Amino acid sequence: MKSRSGRTATAASAAGRDAQLFMTTPNEFSRCVAQYDPHALPVPAAQAIVRQWAAPVTAIERLALRDALDRVLAADIVSPIDVPSHDNSAMDGYAFNRAALATGAATVELAIVGKALAGHPFAGRVEASQCVRVMTGACMPADCDTVVPQELVERGTDSVSIRFAANAVTAGANRRLAGEDLARGHAALRSGRIMRASDLGLLASLGIGEVNVRRRLRVAFFSTGDELRSLGEPLDPGCVYDSNRYTLFAMLRRLNIDALDLGVVRDEPAAMEGALRSAAANADVVLTSGGVSVGEADFTRQLLQTFGDVAFWNLAMRPGRPLAFGRVWSGERPGVGRPALFFGLPGNPVAVMVAFYQIVREVLLLMSGATPQPLPVIHAMSRRAIRKRAGRTEFQRGLAEQDVHGQWHVTPTGSQSSGVLSSMSEANCFIVLGHDEGEIAEGERVAIMLFDGLI
Repeated sequence: MKSRSGRTATAASAAGRDAQLFMTTPNEFSRCVAQYDPHALPVPAAQAIVRQWAAPVTAIERLALRDALDRVLAADIVSPIDVPSHDNSAMDGYAFNRAALATGAATVELAIVGKALAGHPFAGRVEASQCVRVMTGACMPADCDTVVPQELVERGTDSVSIRFAANAVTAGANRRLAGEDLARGHAALRSGRIMRASDLGLLASLGIGEVNVRRRLRVAFFSTGDELRSLGEPLDPGCVYDSNRYTLFAMLRRLNIDALDLGVVRDEPAAMEGALRSAAANADVVLTSGGVSVGEADFTRQLLQTFGDVAFWNLAMRPGRPLAFGRVWSGERPGVGRPALFFGLPGNPVAVMVAFYQIVREVLLLMSGATPQPLPVIHAMSRRAIRKRAGRTEFQRGLAEQDVHGQWHVTPTGSQSSGVLSSMSEANCFIVLGHDEGEIAEGERVAIMLFDGLI
């Protein structure tokens, strides 16, 4: 049923929901979420809140196929042809009519009347007592519907006939049907798919050389702190090199996002305000690292109350407890200028990565127009006892491996301090300890999330 505007009722409803979200502040919406606690929000509740604000970008670009790798499809791709375009042989052998198997004889003998190669079909007729030599991918000759593999036949002494056991092959065997892979008019790829190498090959097989994709999401990021130094600068006493911008850049690059590095911003209100306004004016999402811990939260909160809104400040998560989420505007107050989602990440390097992967990553994919798949979680036996306090979700770094029986085992990697980035480099998985879980005994099963495909 259509509304007066011509849109379907479903589309109108979705538009109304989006408009309501736009007018509602993240803080107001968050209060309606179960388990809402701005001071210690459970991870699933935080994920539900941020997911609701992930409005996909709408701009579309048309790209040549070679430039579409890792881009997000903006529309379904419908196959203009059958794939394969013709019935063909699935292997090297001899094509014949299944009627030859219906005689009841234990042995089938057929005369060879021709040959079919890929790209060079056999055009003649094939009688019930005849066969055609076929290669893999060759068109099935007319009147033929079965292929016997070449290794199952005996060639006659005159080389113009073959013999094979009737029970060596079933009727219709080793034939690929036209449209078996993909039928004309059916969707080859769905909107929201992140294009992979196999997808480019699939579209090329359909004769499609250009595709419509969403524009890249733009994410601005910067670090805060007077103690931070960029690479190439002298390291003064009490200062450290800024690693967070490099991990953020790499994580954004893996998602094929336009990353705008705004550098290091001083711990000074005017500098922070200028950086946030500039970021909101030029990006869809703003990421900061540092400046949201207990000692600095009032400063950041005051700024965001002026030209933004914050849904929550802390998560029941370790590492990554201090994490702010909301929205900022490029103008002097909310509703003025250009809006952008805001994530205030912790300052410690491991906490930045955990917060990004567990809270931010899915939102960025959704905003890119992608249909993100749940991150795979498997179970492993812990080789050590693990300290854990119930009431928060923990993501510890671990080294997972399989034994000779295929059973997964995992060992925590060194210090689990949120400032020790080396243990993150040594690890190959997160050990995921749920909100209500307590101490883990040696040999107990735990959930793990492998880095391969994530980081």
